[in-house]
Amino acid sequence: MSKIAIIGGSGLDIFSALSPIRKHQLITPYGKPSAPVIEGRIGRQSLYFLPRHGADHAIPPHRINYRANIAALKHLQVEDVVAITAVGGIAPTTPPQQIIIPDQIIDYTYDREHTFSDGLNNTVTHIDFSYPYCERLRQELICTAQTAGISIEASGTYGVTQGPRLETAAEIRRMVRDGCTVVGMTGMPEAALAREVELNYANCSIVVNWAAGITDGTIDLDKLDQNLKEGIEKVLALILAWVKQR
Repeated sequence: MSKIAIIGGSGLDIFSALSPIRKHQLITPYGKPSAPVIEGRIGRQSLYFLPRHGADHAIPPHRINYRANIAALKHLQVEDVVAITAVGGIAPTTPPQQIIIPDQIIDYTYDREHTFSDGLNNTVTHIDFSYPYCERLRQELICTAQTAGISIEASGTYGVTQGPRLETAAEIRRMVRDGCTVVGMTGMPEAALAREVELNYANCSIVVNWAAGITDGTIDLDKLDQNLKEGIEKVLALILAWVKQR
């Protein structure tokens, strides 16, 4: 049975469904992860949980030590990773509180430590990133959602922006032209780093607002928070069902 990990995003800094066994306080060659990795159980399934923004949600997207987070999970011999993210909806099929399991990424971020291949060991390593998510894990999540009667969007392109500010309407219009389905701030370099160290990695996103300019007016941040609180319950139902069927 493969070791699995959940990377928690906004709204999932504490995984209350997890019965903790131990806390791994690791220091990797790339520094400390966002928080100690919690090892625990859900039913008969053991798993690891790492909150991307820290246990108190204090680390903004551009300051997350993505390399340390992925290196820590690799050190713990994790094989399958599902990453939870909160995103804005761009396509008509991704309204607030919709779950999406994306199959593609466009990276608009900058100045992030985005690779383990930094030349320090006198080698350059290339990876195939044509299809950035593990299709087996994607299909497991999709099938679980169908069985559990949980509404999802089963494909789409995740546009990753720098944050922590939200995007302008003009930036979203560009992303529409580029083919983005949703927009978020933490999908990269996490996915590419996971591929570099051969972790099976999939993303499960919850839409918490319409992106800038998709609807009239500005983004209501209070409504965004409400959608996050309600939507994350749907994500948890999906993740728990997925874990229990393994």
